[in-house]
Amino acid sequence: MKIYSPTRRSLSTLSSLLLLILLILSSALSIAPRSYAHFDHFSVYNGRGEQLGRFNAYEALDPDYARPEEPTRVMFSIQDQDGNDVSDVNTMIEVYSASSGQRVHAIPWSNQNSGDFEVEYAFPEIGSYQIVLSIADGSVNYNTIDPARSILSSNRDCNCDRAVYNVSISEGFGAVWNSTMLVSVLAPLTLMGIVLGLRFRNSMKKTASGDQPAKLPAEELLKYAIMLAAIAGGIVHLTVYSMHASLRLEYSLFLISAGGIQIAYGLLYTMATIAGEPATTIGRKYAKRWQQKTLAINIFGLAGSSVLLGLYIYTVIFPPPLSPANMPDKIEFAGVLAKALEAFLVFGIIYLIVLEKRRTEREKPKHDEYD
Repeated sequence: MKIYSPTRRSLSTLSSLLLLILLILSSALSIAPRSYAHFDHFSVYNGRGEQLGRFNAYEALDPDYARPEEPTRVMFSIQDQDGNDVSDVNTMIEVYSASSGQRVHAIPWSNQNSGDFEVEYAFPEIGSYQIVLSIADGSVNYNTIDPARSILSSNRDCNCDRAVYNVSISEGFGAVWNSTMLVSVLAPLTLMGIVLGLRFRNSMKKTASGDQPAKLPAEELLKYAIMLAAIAGGIVHLTVYSMHASLRLEYSLFLISAGGIQIAYGLLYTMATIAGEPATTIGRKYAKRWQQKTLAINIFGLAGSSVLLGLYIYTVIFPPPLSPANMPDKIEFAGVLAKALEAFLVFGIIYLIVLEKRRTEREKPKHDEYD
């Protein structure tokens, strides 16, 4: 008997989407720059990089969504063309108002022992500003400030190179943006949780009334826990990616891909579980196909979670691959949380695989009546 199932089509579509994500991320990794700025976070709003003569110069604000009259760290990272740290550079920093074109702040020429340095400044009011970084190509008069210019990138009468960074200062944009992103993530997850919760309650009611064969409540709960743990682990990876991209952009892409794959695995597992439950009432061949699909998904989740756990253990003991700092990663709460979820996935998936194998062996003689 040929069986049509919308859930099977959804599984096939989601699998194709997962493959597409992997291909896109692989392409991005192949063209990613070898290094990025050495900041403590990846700026997504008020940050930018410029090629400046023989250097690459990056700028970022902390907080990223700076507010008027709030003390703000203006951070710079100057590297050579190969992404290596530089030292002993002479710099001058200016801040211009984009609306009036007037210079509102300036820090005189000074020597930086390291290419990674910062200054503190409180932007006076809401609006757009232009930060100008000047790097001297030779000797300078320390503690002096060049005259203000109408063309900010001009190096006339200065043996230097200049980069111009545009920043925006607002009162509540950061809160609005973060709230929007939080709602966009939590809303579909909450909806899915409600649907799964209602479905689980209905399943328990049918079991209690004898309308369908009884199931192990512990196994059922474990399946739902695995779904949510996989999605939660993915969300943690998507949350912390910006804190690693400042060292290597490849780290950020890896965390984004890991988070996306974990969420996709959770959705695949949800669909497979929902679609496969009524299989025993349809026929042995159909049930066997769904058992094989579920086993493949479980092995995929088991392998992926094991790899992520192994990589984490390696990076907190030894320097991660491609690390410019050549030091092991720090143990942080987000990393421990993600690995705890993945450890739960590993043991939970192994338990379900063993349990399903035992059930299959036990129910083999009973399948003949469905053929």
